[in-house]
Amino acid sequence: MTKRIIHHPVLDQIDDTDTISFTFDNQQYSALHNESIAAALLANGIRTLRHHEETGTPRGIYCNIGHCFECRVTVDGKQGVRACLTPVQEGMDVKSGDKLLTSVRDWRANNE
Repeated sequence: MTKRIIHHPVLDQIDDTDTISFTFDNQQYSALHNESIAAALLANGIRTLRHHEETGTPRGIYCNIGHCFECRVTVDGKQGVRACLTPVQEGMDVKSGDKLLTSVRDWRANNE
């Protein structure tokens, strides 16, 4: 059973035999050719892509169109790559879990 939409009313039939492999947090997964990293992870049951910089709470895909930056992952050593906009490639090494660098701080903690 697949978690992908294979029969789409606008996109027509999706070729689910054209697969590639990639790793996410040192575990190997398969993806469809030209699929985004986010779509490939969702199809493989992965919901948590990173953790919030301050609170450590799990973060996943929110808008899936590149506006919110919630899906940032590390791809082949490059931090802050948006998984929803980046096509997965054969052998790609995707990592999560690292607290990404940010200059944003919660000002409320100092004013309570």
